[in-house]
Amino acid sequence: MSDLLPLKVYYDGICPGCRRDRARYERWAGEAGKRVAWCDVTEHQDLLREKGIDPQAALLSLHVEEEGGPIREGIDAYVLLMRRVPRLRPIAWLIGLPGLKQMLRRLYDGWVRRRLAREGRLP
Repeated sequence: MSDLLPLKVYYDGICPGCRRDRARYERWAGEAGKRVAWCDVTEHQDLLREKGIDPQAALLSLHVEEEGGPIREGIDAYVLLMRRVPRLRPIAWLIGLPGLKQMLRRLYDGWVRRRLAREGRLP
């Protein structure tokens, strides 16, 4: 697994569901999980701005950066992250399919906006 490039995952560390998903990912990823740095968007706003990402946009959607590569967001970020975990690879392939990917993006965006509005954090 040492051939995997390190990832930085910019996620909403305040969100209980997001923290649970992170913990589950770390359990399932095993050694591959050690190559992932988790960055709470609320604590890394300056870093995000340096990379050209509005911190509010990072709050609305998962952002993942592969070392030396572009920052991916939304479903593409999930696909990049999930491909590293054998049990999640089939799901990564599935959610990346055209059509399904766009539908999932709309559902995900709506869910995040409703959650942030409920919490009084919608930008």
